[in-house]
Amino acid sequence: MELEFQHINKTFGRVRANQDISLTLRAGRIVGILGENGAGKSTLMKILSGYQPADSGEILVDGVPLHAGNPQAAIEAGIGMLQQDPLDVSPFTVLENFTYGQVPGKRLNSREAAKRIREQAALFGFDLDPDQTISSLSIGQRQQLEIMRLLELGVKALILDEPTTGISAEQKEVLFAALRNLAKRDGLIVLLVSHKLEDVIALCDEVVVLRGGVLVGDRQMPATTAELVELMFGQALTPQSRESVPLGSSALRFDGVTLRNKRVAVEKFTLEVRHGEVIGFAGLDGSGQELILRACAGLVRPSAGHILLNGQDLTGKHFRAYRENGVVFSSAGRVEEGLIAGLTLTEHLAVTNSGAFIDWEAQRERTAAQIKHFNVRGTPESEIQQLSGGNQQRFLMALLPDRPNLLVLEQPTRGLDVDSARISGSSCWRAVMLARQSCSHRPIWMRW
Repeated sequence: MELEFQHINKTFGRVRANQDISLTLRAGRIVGILGENGAGKSTLMKILSGYQPADSGEILVDGVPLHAGNPQAAIEAGIGMLQQDPLDVSPFTVLENFTYGQVPGKRLNSREAAKRIREQAALFGFDLDPDQTISSLSIGQRQQLEIMRLLELGVKALILDEPTTGISAEQKEVLFAALRNLAKRDGLIVLLVSHKLEDVIALCDEVVVLRGGVLVGDRQMPATTAELVELMFGQALTPQSRESVPLGSSALRFDGVTLRNKRVAVEKFTLEVRHGEVIGFAGLDGSGQELILRACAGLVRPSAGHILLNGQDLTGKHFRAYRENGVVFSSAGRVEEGLIAGLTLTEHLAVTNSGAFIDWEAQRERTAAQIKHFNVRGTPESEIQQLSGGNQQRFLMALLPDRPNLLVLEQPTRGLDVDSARISGSSCWRAVMLARQSCSHRPIWMRW
C-alpha cells in the first residue's frame, strides 16, 4: 500500500489546523507523526481515517482517490484508526465489540469470532477473554481489542493516536512488539501520533513533523530527543528550575484507610500531605492509585480508617464537603468527566461562575487570558470538541481554581507535549497529588 496526501487544508473557524500538507507513506514502515499540541497531527489523521473531511486537497490510496469524510470508505480502502479513547461500547462484551461494524456477508458467527479473538490474542501476546465486558478491561486491553477488530476488518494502514497514554510499561512492550510485527512481517503502514519522544525513538523508522498546521520536516530514525524537540519547536528547550517551597501544616491525612472496588483493594493506607508539597503516585493501571486519589476528593468512601483535611475529619462525608474545604479534582477521563461536548471555551469557564448572572464580555476576556496563559490553540468561541486532545488537556488545567487547598490530578500531562507539560506544572497550588502509570504492580508514592 502507498498513501499520498496532496495539498491537504483544514480550518476550524479562525484556526488553521492543516495548511497545504503533501506527504507520501509506504508499506512496511512505522512513521511517527510529531508536533506540539495543536500542530494538526490528530486532524490530519482524522482526515485520513474519514472522521473529518478536508476543506481542500485529496488523499490517494495506491493512486486511487479516497472518498473524503467517510470512515466506512476509509475502512474499505484499508485504513483504520485507534483513537485516544477507544471506540468501544461499555456494556458489551469483548466478543460483541469485536464483531461490531463487520461488513454484511462477511460477519463471523459467535463461535468463529471467539476463535479469531483467541488466535489473534495468542499471536500478539494480548490478554483478552471473549466473554469479558468492556467495563472490566484496562485501557491497554481496550486498545488491544480495537487493534484486533481493525485487523479483522482488513486494514493495511493502522493509525494510533497517543496509544501509550494510560497503559503500563508492560502493556506498552506488548503493544510495540505487535506493531513491529504488523509493519515488518505483515507489511502494514503504522502511523504513531505521540508526544512521548522515548516511544517514537524506540519504535519508529522515520518521523514527520508538523508545526502550526504546516509540515516542517521529516527525517529517518534514529534521532536523539534533543533533535526531535528542536524539530517540533524550532528551538531547543531549556530545563525549568524548581523553586524551593517551605512546607506548611498538614493539608491531608490518611490514617489506616481501606478502600475497595470490584477490581482492587487498598488496605490500611497511611499518608500525610503538607501544604507546599507535591506527592506523586505510580503503578500499573488498576493497582489502586485511582482509588486513593478519588478518596482524597470524597468520590470514594473508605470502609475503614479516617481521612482528615486541614485537621478536620471528613471520613464518609459527601464530596461537596471536600470541595467546600478547597479540594479540587481533575479526572484522567477529560472527555467522560472533565469537559462538556458542544460548549464553547467561554461557556466552560462560565459554568464555574458562582454568581446568579453571567457577564459574557468579562467571561470572554477571562477565557482569552486563560487561553494565552496555557497556550491553548483555540479561541473563546471554539467548541471544546474542535480542540485536539492535548489542547483539551491544557484547557482542562485552565479551568482549575488558582489556589485550592489541595489539588488532586489523575494523569495531568496526558497527551501533552514537553513544553505544555512544563506550563501545566508551573502554576501555583498549595498542595498537589498526582498519579501516572508505571511498571509497579502496587501503587507507590514519592515526594517532590
